[in-house]
Amino acid sequence: MALIAYDGADAAAFQATRHLRDEGLATWRAAIERHFEARAGMRVLDLGCGTGSWARAFRTWWPEVDVVAVEPAAAMRERAVFEPVVPGAADDIPCADAGLDAVWLSTVIHHVPDLPAAAREIRRVLKPGAPVLIRSAFAGRHEGISLFRWFPEAVAVLDRYPSVAGVEAAFATAGFVTAGGGPVPQVTAASLAEFAAGLRRDAHTPLKLISDEAYAAGAARLREAARTVPGPVVDALDLLVLR
Repeated sequence: MALIAYDGADAAAFQATRHLRDEGLATWRAAIERHFEARAGMRVLDLGCGTGSWARAFRTWWPEVDVVAVEPAAAMRERAVFEPVVPGAADDIPCADAGLDAVWLSTVIHHVPDLPAAAREIRRVLKPGAPVLIRSAFAGRHEGISLFRWFPEAVAVLDRYPSVAGVEAAFATAGFVTAGGGPVPQVTAASLAEFAAGLRRDAHTPLKLISDEAYAAGAARLREAARTVPGPVVDALDLLVLR
């Protein structure tokens, strides 16, 4: 993984705070199903599945589909809410050639150290024409993500992530072309107060990579705003679809 290596504290924080509720998942299901039509007997890979919340959602949404979950970090696998989760990485996927009907990567693309190698491996395991569905925050696209409003120093970390164009170029080396994409709104928390109370620095790569002083200042801004700002926290990450 390129930016951080997940240990037990990171994995526990991720499990505690990064699983979306049903209202947050609903918009993603609709976005995914515009590009992937689940049918009995299909196989879907959740690559870099973390603690397994997306694999669990897929199994709930599409009980007739075989969901395969792969995660390189042992700490994440140990806390997964989905079984089984098997070891593997984007450039070493434990799946047979041309056996998958879709590959899903959620907030993982920035942890992949060699995107062209990952693209070649994903091409190997996918059936011809099957989609790669990449959910991510991308470099240069922080405006829709509330975290960066309170922690502006973290924008510089986000800008170290791959850009949409960079991912497209890397996957083009393996023959992929862009088939769709754009921002998908999600309800991240019912209120800013709930978001502030549940924030865990270890759960967010951009927050781990800013200074302690910048984090403390951002946390104070967030707590102050949470006293008065009404309504749910709605964020927009991007979905990039390649075939």
